[in-house]
Amino acid sequence: MIQLQVESVAVEGQQHHGNTVFPFVFQCQDSRASLDAAADWVKGMRSELLESATKHGAVLLRGFPVSSAEDFDVLVRSLDLPNFPYEKSLSNAVRINRTDRVFSANEAPPDVQIFFHHEMAQTPLFPRWIFFSCEIAAEQGGATPICRSDVLLERLSEVRPEFIKACEEKGLKYTNVMPSENDAQSGMGRSWRSTLGVQSKEEAEARLRELGYQWEWLDDGCLRATTPPLPAVVKLEDGRSVFFNQLIAAFRGWKDSRNDPSKSICHGDGTPLDAEAVGVGVGLAEELAFDLAWQVGDVVIVDNMITMHARRPFVGTRKVVASLAQMETNAFAPMVS
Repeated sequence: MIQLQVESVAVEGQQHHGNTVFPFVFQCQDSRASLDAAADWVKGMRSELLESATKHGAVLLRGFPVSSAEDFDVLVRSLDLPNFPYEKSLSNAVRINRTDRVFSANEAPPDVQIFFHHEMAQTPLFPRWIFFSCEIAAEQGGATPICRSDVLLERLSEVRPEFIKACEEKGLKYTNVMPSENDAQSGMGRSWRSTLGVQSKEEAEARLRELGYQWEWLDDGCLRATTPPLPAVVKLEDGRSVFFNQLIAAFRGWKDSRNDPSKSICHGDGTPLDAEAVGVGVGLAEELAFDLAWQVGDVVIVDNMITMHARRPFVGTRKVVASLAQMETNAFAPMVS
């Protein structure tokens, strides 16, 4: 391993939860460092970086020689994790691939706020690891807020225990309407063809049946799909429980010409959510948020099981790219309804 000048540092707004720091930050102090040297450092630090992301929730690499999606790809590959290709996901956001494992974070217009969520927790298939990098920082706004879901669950359990009990026992079902063609003007505008990896309605129905979804074809060619009951609270291998879901995003942000947030999410048995309790959860998530104000070249490693993320609206050009890596099992089973 090439010995770069890298130090763990504190940043403004950094949080402390027990013996953890959120996010944990490594700063490269060598302004002449090469990309090859950085990749070697990441490779040599692989175990520590991943363990730190799980312990602390996220790791920020700042000051490293990363200036493009291709450079970012090199660092991601240095971690030697199985790729989770976006095109194979069931996510409903439109993305543009930059390399075979790096894609745009979201193509939604800059005035669209993306609310807190765990990546793809509204589906039975989701990544364990998320990697972000900044190519161009916005003129104003555009931060990526991150929030520890174990801390959020602990706080929410203290003030709304009945709601958390319902979430644990019943789980959640998500409903969204997918267009027949990609709609880049929406934060959830990915077409049903792209989402399901199919070309025909017959193929779509076969895929939905395999996933345990319910569905309805609409007159305009759109597809309304509802998941089976999925967990809202997950217990991890280290004993921590996390508020692992897309509840906030679905309840507050799944809104476009096809979707109404009031119809996007319910408990796994079909009963409505406690709107007041959800509002308390939204407030707590904002209170616990660390706003990652991007600097060009920043790279962030997020344990998707521990930390949820969002996107602030922005002014100007903002280019943040992402990559995903699989978890060992790559899925949880739907809950029994």
